[in-house]
Amino acid sequence: MFVMLAVRVPIGLAMLTVGMAGYTVLNGWLPLLSYLKAAPFQLFSSNSLSVIPLFLLMGQLASRAGLSRALFRAAYVWLGHCRGGVAMAAIGSCAGFGAICGSSLATAATMGQVALPELRRFKYSGALATGTLAAGGTLGILIPPSVILVIYAILTEQNIAKLFIAAFVPGVLAAVGYMIAIAVYVRVNPEAGPAGPRTSWAERLESLRETWPVLMIFALVIGGIYLGWFTPTEGAAVGVLGTGVMAFTQGGMRWSGFLECLLEAARATAMIFLILLGADLLNAFLGLSRLPMEAASAIGNSGLPAYAVLLAILLLYLVLGCLMDSLSMILLTIPIFFPVIMALDFGMTPEHTAIWFGILALIVVEVGLITPPVGMNVFVINGMAKGVSMGESFRGVVPFLISDFIRVTLLILFPAITLFSIDLLF
Repeated sequence: MFVMLAVRVPIGLAMLTVGMAGYTVLNGWLPLLSYLKAAPFQLFSSNSLSVIPLFLLMGQLASRAGLSRALFRAAYVWLGHCRGGVAMAAIGSCAGFGAICGSSLATAATMGQVALPELRRFKYSGALATGTLAAGGTLGILIPPSVILVIYAILTEQNIAKLFIAAFVPGVLAAVGYMIAIAVYVRVNPEAGPAGPRTSWAERLESLRETWPVLMIFALVIGGIYLGWFTPTEGAAVGVLGTGVMAFTQGGMRWSGFLECLLEAARATAMIFLILLGADLLNAFLGLSRLPMEAASAIGNSGLPAYAVLLAILLLYLVLGCLMDSLSMILLTIPIFFPVIMALDFGMTPEHTAIWFGILALIVVEVGLITPPVGMNVFVINGMAKGVSMGESFRGVVPFLISDFIRVTLLILFPAITLFSIDLLF
């Protein structure tokens, strides 16, 4: 599988091919055909997975509604006059768009279309411009609602509302940490992020007025889930309705544009579902080989302290993140690692341990989206930035990786950063 990834075979196809080959070697091709006859239908007929195309469609409609541009403009008029301010504005708008999108790749691609031309116009270096947008896109996976967080909740049978609330503070810390990384970067290399023109207070206040739809949709979706008005899937549907109304009334979208949104959401869903199918078949192969079980057993019986086991798992996530898609990692590893974590004593209740580990795993998965050699967000942004080499883009994400490592360390040492909001609200 690693060889296939190295020659740029799509991750879903690589997992599917290796899974089928391994299953055939261990169990024969007739059992493989029998598995393929039932497993894909059983996987894709799950009602809970309908939240994925809904959140993706919500992101497409939000882009058509002009919400991404409004968010970037609001952040730009407040921060653009600072050195590195346009890049900081891109981070802020990524955080806001992630709050109504739920997908890292969608956030990176959408905000890349909006912010990359502005970064180029103000003569930002290719490394800082692409690194900022690749790292900013990862906020879509952490700031609720998050597709990956929903899948983690389904796999571990946790309360999705509590997971969303727990992810909010680490998500804000991520955005602030990225802005600090930009400030340090441009202080060391001033030519990489020159300051833009200063705007008036009237423009700044007007920009805030334009962002009210984002706040309303976010409050409706997250607040509705938290208050028990609807399930996460229903909340996603409400979000689609809200962004759709905004796209038609404020963005000037017509039915042809709506059909394009449906098509783009369908394409992204097909890509994710292919990864889901590949991960499912690879899991079946690994289950037959018992390699993950043996690895988990070795970790559990190693006699290491609980935090040492946690660090080992997070480091493994980081290695896998260099080679695999975030959704694939969660689907592949959570069924193995979650029981190991729950069997260890971290001095917390089982629910707190599950939520804390989920947020940590999500953050490390997020780091994998910008870590070489795969770094899917980096590939997405680099593909949009003509004339910028892949090596330059990967150099640009280094300051953000340092920020991520500091944040993970703080969340490991001080679990209360993640959990205090749950204790406060519940």
